[in-house]
Amino acid sequence: MLGQRLDKALTQLLDGQSRSTLQAWIKEGWVLVDDEPAKQKDKLLGGEFVEVMVPEMRETEWVAQDIPLDLVHQDNAMLVLNKPAGLVVHPGAGNPDGTLLNGLLFRFPELGGLPRAGIVHRLDKDTSGLMVVAKTERARLGLIEQLSDHSLHREYLALVNGQVISGGTVEEPIARDKVDRRRMAINMMGKEAITHYRVDQRFRNHTLLRVQLETGRTHQIRVHMQHLGFNLVGDPVYGRRLAIAGDCDPALETQLRAFRRQALHATKIEYCHPESGETQGWERPMPADMQALVAACQVDTEGS
Repeated sequence: MLGQRLDKALTQLLDGQSRSTLQAWIKEGWVLVDDEPAKQKDKLLGGEFVEVMVPEMRETEWVAQDIPLDLVHQDNAMLVLNKPAGLVVHPGAGNPDGTLLNGLLFRFPELGGLPRAGIVHRLDKDTSGLMVVAKTERARLGLIEQLSDHSLHREYLALVNGQVISGGTVEEPIARDKVDRRRMAINMMGKEAITHYRVDQRFRNHTLLRVQLETGRTHQIRVHMQHLGFNLVGDPVYGRRLAIAGDCDPALETQLRAFRRQALHATKIEYCHPESGETQGWERPMPADMQALVAACQVDTEGS
């Protein structure tokens, strides 16, 4: 199937589904290639992870649930929210409900008429921060286009192990890990991935980075930081065994042992409003658990 169009390849993989049906699913955003919305003319290069969500969970199966939402902005076309760590974005295998999508349907029932309830991008379950959600089809298509051409800007705060001397850029392509399909990995045959980073605060054994994505690959920051040798604190997938300095401040040691997720927060987002054309930007600080961790790093550094 190498070199075949996506829609043609799917007709061979999914028995009983017509090509026209599959093309409609692709157009509506139900088919993801490496976790990104696909186009029917996209050609497969080999090694991609293709997810077709409609056959597994149809719109009629979604359940509206009263899940708290931290809304930053909303208007008639879209909304911006601050996702907490621990909240899955979209129903799927192992998470049939209790997701951000279920909460959106409870608060905004009209989103049930949009593919994926207007969700156009994701954050990992244990990554916190800002996301945009469309409320109209015009806004949905406009936001997807900005994600595709990288004009929707996102900035993250990431606490990493080790002292990063200065900022820089990582340009290493990313693809699914050939052995563990839940992981991503640097692969010269993968998709282009560009990450810019700069030092925000430097501590004795850690560094707080500000990271900007030029592309939006799955686990991009986590994979690129691991590639540099500065894996994210608490990362259960790409991290290494918990490393605590022998003379570590007791408060920091307590924080490090208790922190069970990747220390990553989507702190800023900026976009062109898909209907008004206005440039809008929003910012939210790190959640309390990351703030406490950074504060403990500061105390450890000052006391050394």
